[in-house]
Amino acid sequence: MDKPNRLWVIVLSFGVAFTLTAVPLPAWALAWRPAWIAMVLVYWCLALPERVGVLSGWAIGLLLDVLHGSILGQHAFGLAFVAYVSLQYHQRVRVYPLTQQAVFVGTVTLAYLLMMLWIYNLLGSVRYGLSYLFGALTTALLWPWIYVVLRDIRRRARVA
Repeated sequence: MDKPNRLWVIVLSFGVAFTLTAVPLPAWALAWRPAWIAMVLVYWCLALPERVGVLSGWAIGLLLDVLHGSILGQHAFGLAFVAYVSLQYHQRVRVYPLTQQAVFVGTVTLAYLLMMLWIYNLLGSVRYGLSYLFGALTTALLWPWIYVVLRDIRRRARVA
């Protein structure tokens, strides 16, 4: 039987992630902002590796560059890296318990945030301290809930 194309569910999930990324936070909470877009990208790369991949990560990263007003290609490079690593290990990570998946997601997000920190500080446009990396911890802590919510949405919408 033919499976319906439910691309709108994937696009909508990234739309929500972009919205959560753009929500203003108090100064004390900025360092702890989860990497929403990277988290959603990892989920879709693990769940549907044939539909969401490195090119998707690159395109979403370009949109994030525009949102942040950063150097064009900076987040595109980082999210393409996140997608690549997620695709390389997707068969293993999918069978891990959620706690081990959270460690994987936190590690990949830490590498992504380190790249962004290095580029920001190298170009001198914005100076961030090492507290910028705290987002990897909150991303790892939120992963089990994001995974369960997105999996439930994917199953109810029958995205394949």
